[in-house]
Amino acid sequence: MEEKIIKEIYSKSDKKILLFVIDGVSGLPVNGKTELEAANKPNLDNLAKKSTCGRILPLEWGITPGSGPAHLSLFGYDPFKYQIGRGVLEALGVNADLRKGDIAVRCNFCTIDENEIVIDRRAGRIETEKNKQLVEKIKNEIKEIEDVEIHLYPGKEHRFVLILRGEGLSEDLNDTDPQKEGKKPVKLKPFDKKSEKTANIVNEFLKKVKEILRNEEKANFVLLRGFSSLPDWETFEEKWKLKACGIAYYPMYKGLAKLVGMDVKENIENFEQAVEILPDVFKEYDYVYLHYKETDKKGEDGDFEGKVKEIEKVDKFLPGILNSGADVIAITADHSTPCTLKSHSWHPTPLLVHSPLAEPDPCEKFEEKEVLKGYLGTIKGYKLMPLLLALAGKLKKFGA
Repeated sequence: MEEKIIKEIYSKSDKKILLFVIDGVSGLPVNGKTELEAANKPNLDNLAKKSTCGRILPLEWGITPGSGPAHLSLFGYDPFKYQIGRGVLEALGVNADLRKGDIAVRCNFCTIDENEIVIDRRAGRIETEKNKQLVEKIKNEIKEIEDVEIHLYPGKEHRFVLILRGEGLSEDLNDTDPQKEGKKPVKLKPFDKKSEKTANIVNEFLKKVKEILRNEEKANFVLLRGFSSLPDWETFEEKWKLKACGIAYYPMYKGLAKLVGMDVKENIENFEQAVEILPDVFKEYDYVYLHYKETDKKGEDGDFEGKVKEIEKVDKFLPGILNSGADVIAITADHSTPCTLKSHSWHPTPLLVHSPLAEPDPCEKFEEKEVLKGYLGTIKGYKLMPLLLALAGKLKKFGA
């Protein structure tokens, strides 16, 4: 009902909206301070003083989000209604030839010991060039299993994509990633009779891959996540009446933008390039999604000091971002990635919204505790979009 009303009261304006996601930036205290509280970030803190602040609850209290549902929520899609596996996101992100009916799987090269215990889920974050070599090696050996075509695409570092193409395939399979070291890969099992064929194909693929990679020092096996196929959803532009563009340098986040119909700037290799093109992008688009990855990576590695440095690094880009042409700027994270947990968490993330129509509040810094002073309170991620539309002057009065 709310989305229907928003479409009815939408009013076109020339104001531009920027959503800047600093991935996993929020955390939990170590020696009394979170990573945000320990960082020297004068630009973020100064902007917080001039903005309206609050917190984003990515999903629900106590429910830890993956990157997919966390981002979809920020794009205004109820994450419990719109669900998608990671495979499709990664496939779209690497520009794979993904067709209706295909099954896409996100794969990690990993390291297992002689007892098949996973000792490194990311194979030491191998170099992307090494990834390409290994994917090519597997492709040369495995082209088809039974009547199903096998298509492989390299990603960044340890990530790559598997696409299954054939008749009678199902996405109803479990992940094999145990999500932590010290355990064996989870045994792949079909959820029902319909998925038995797909399970047999994938198990045969894993058997062959293990043999192909047996002499590799680090990347000697693979873990699978997010069996999924292309959904049929309303696009971002259909939902919010905004011409949108995504700017990211990691494949999955490009894939998320493409999934909801955003245009994506390709050939962006790092954040410097992303910020550099922002002014030109805003000449063409009403809404831009900008993504920064390294804070999340340091959180997952448990590297507190490294994450602090990444926050300080991204802070230095803020002046350029503020001068990019955006009229409304929202800065938040898709989820928290506390170094203490080395993983995503359910904890709310700080939110800063800067706009001529947003009244500054008592918040002095962009930090977990400080934003509790903000006027916005704690809102669910998928409730953010109506607020940004209103602050861009794009919503008329509702009712008489």
